[in-house]
Amino acid sequence: MTETELPAPIAGFFLAQNSGNTAGLLDLFTEDAAVSDESHTYRAEAIRTWMEAAIANFRPLHGEVVEVASIDDQTEVTARVSGTFPGSPIQLRYRFTLRDDRIAALGIAP
Repeated sequence: MTETELPAPIAGFFLAQNSGNTAGLLDLFTEDAAVSDESHTYRAEAIRTWMEAAIANFRPLHGEVVEVASIDDQTEVTARVSGTFPGSPIQLRYRFTLRDDRIAALGIAP
């Protein structure tokens, strides 16, 4: 699977992150979605707040997809992420669980 073959909600997630446009971000997630990043879990409106804070703090925050794999019912995307944070760029693993063509869960880890 290449970046152009990413499921629409995952492609939309990276587009929002890379463009800094979070207007439709929550539309990509189910109502009960959870995002786990750096030992914190975000739900509902907190997901948008988390993304906006990351974009503002590490601008320009950019993720370049380098690998995509299907693992059980999840899609794992390895991305090279750059921004104004120590150690930039780094490789992160984004593990997406999709339900009804939306993101139901997202876990981010080094």
